[in-house]
Amino acid sequence: MPGRKVPLVTNQIYHVLNKGIASQPVFLNKRDYNRALQTIFYYQNKEFPLKYSRFLELSNKRRLKILEKLKTQRKFLVEIIAFCLMPNHFHLLLKQIINEGISNFISNFTNSYTRYFNTKRERKGPIFQGKFKAIRIENDEQLLHVSRYIHLNPYTSFIVKSTKEIENYPYSSFTKYLEKASAEFCDKKIILDQFKNLASYKKFVLDQADYQRKLEIIKHLLLEN
Repeated sequence: MPGRKVPLVTNQIYHVLNKGIASQPVFLNKRDYNRALQTIFYYQNKEFPLKYSRFLELSNKRRLKILEKLKTQRKFLVEIIAFCLMPNHFHLLLKQIINEGISNFISNFTNSYTRYFNTKRERKGPIFQGKFKAIRIENDEQLLHVSRYIHLNPYTSFIVKSTKEIENYPYSSFTKYLEKASAEFCDKKIILDQFKNLASYKKFVLDQADYQRKLEIIKHLLLEN
């Protein structure tokens, strides 16, 4: 895969996204979504003892011991600030912690998930488009708007019908943001510190839900004409 014209810079935040080849679905059921999330959180770590597929072959006791060690060490390639999985694509808001952190993380995740997907469906070849997109976040205002865009994605794309359903969409970090407890693999502090409370962030997101959906409809209409 050819290198990037603009390198990904350590300690900078990026909106990272990729979709299935020809926009084909890559998450077909609950098991796929959960496997993808588990893989993302596993490969967030800089040092993992074995591939995720091998990790799953261990006993429950051994897996828990490894996860506890990784949780304690907190040696990450990236910080995951927000995420959302959709049927044919994913959105991640990531801060790169070490050089090549984002590239290594995305490579580990997509390669592992692709092997799972292909094995389960007896197919071969890539399922994601060749190079993921990465847009650098330049200021706090952009950071907040991108987090909102990511969290509204299920509603914008009509995956859920109502704004109330956004709060319970299981494959997004928005549910984590609305919990008072800290999220183990999601660093929501950088976002929530800019609001006086959880209710303020929730209002910030949901107040723009219908507007964002309308913009998405207009975009599709323009592309079709």
